[in-house]
Amino acid sequence: MNYEPTMFIFYDLIFFLVALVYLPVYLLRRKFHPGFAMRLGFLPRDLHLDRPIWVHAVSVGEVAATRGLIEALRKSFPGKHIVISTVTPTGNKIAKSIARDGDCVVYLPLDFSFIVRAVIAKINPCLFILAETEIWPNLINTLSKNKIPVAVVNARISDRSMPRYSLVRLLARPLLNKISAFCAQTQIDAERLSALGVSKDKILVTGNMKFDAEPKTLTFDNTNLGLLENEQLLVCGSTHPGEEEIILRVYKRLLRKLPSLRLLIAPRHPERAKEIANMAERAGFQAAFLSSLRATSAEGGSACGGSHKLRTNIFILDTIGQLFSYYALADIVFVGGSLVKTGGHNILEPAWQGKPIVFGPHMFNFRDIADMFINNDAGVLVNNEAELENKVDYLLNNPKAADELSKRAKALITWNQGATYRNLEILKKIYAGISL
Repeated sequence: MNYEPTMFIFYDLIFFLVALVYLPVYLLRRKFHPGFAMRLGFLPRDLHLDRPIWVHAVSVGEVAATRGLIEALRKSFPGKHIVISTVTPTGNKIAKSIARDGDCVVYLPLDFSFIVRAVIAKINPCLFILAETEIWPNLINTLSKNKIPVAVVNARISDRSMPRYSLVRLLARPLLNKISAFCAQTQIDAERLSALGVSKDKILVTGNMKFDAEPKTLTFDNTNLGLLENEQLLVCGSTHPGEEEIILRVYKRLLRKLPSLRLLIAPRHPERAKEIANMAERAGFQAAFLSSLRATSAEGGSACGGSHKLRTNIFILDTIGQLFSYYALADIVFVGGSLVKTGGHNILEPAWQGKPIVFGPHMFNFRDIADMFINNDAGVLVNNEAELENKVDYLLNNPKAADELSKRAKALITWNQGATYRNLEILKKIYAGISL
């Protein structure tokens, strides 16, 4: 007996119940952005793309990682348009910045069978590419029924998701095997996919495309922040609640030893900028939003250093897409989401800028990259507040050690490049209907 139709009806019911539970959360957090209608299946009526290649990248990091692959797909399939889908508004914004005329940037439809069927019929892709491992059962099942090949690039099974997948292994196995290929980041990810029942001939270890994706440095007025020649800058990127308090305490103590040190905090969610500014002021600091400083500079005023009011201890990055550019100004970088149990963020961005990097123990979303940096003495792991202070103090006072650390980080990027090309070759075979 074929239980598959019943399974997907049951899945639709469960997904509907989950959506009802999360509806109040979405309302409270104002998650209903202007593009949310696309998640319900409402795409532009005049959408005619002639069997495009569809690339799905959930948010900013995944979009950035696929940038090079999308460019390579354009060269390999010059007659094809590209559809890029995301889930988050920040990812959508970055996707729009890399789309070209004729491409289409959309939000991924909610995984209800009737919505997914309508969207796939409208877009009618010739190939669907998933970045990392974001499994949507109705989406994959409908693509498979329509004989549209699916490939997963940068595939990974995180420490947190493996137990969840294992619980539903018997249900997940037939679904996962509807996918033509998994281009895994590491051998560990390949082994986990195999343990979940994916056929071994569908799994290939190709590496991590994030090593290929050099971020784009933006240019804007007041890039120098008004730093004096003798001043040093500590940049704390992608911070989360619970980390800023630690950073401010550490900075306060460091100032006693390093009075020329200045601090830039870039929260993962820029809407928290005002909250962090209030936190900094309660700690006795003067904080300034970088958007305001750039506006002052654009108007011809002195953005920093022109008046006592604008001479600030702490800068707060309150806009999206500019953190990489500010990493370039740092003397040392702390990558957030790692002192709290969030899973960490991308340490490759400051490595691209040739900066010494410090991060906390909770890097499970970047487990393999973090281990690689630690094992090659290319990044510094700190387990707590005291270690953060000691390591930052040491590196700021020992420029030779900091320089050697950053050189090893840059070398690691070079040694691990090539995944984009390897993934492209596999995608070409899938498109041509060639067995892997």
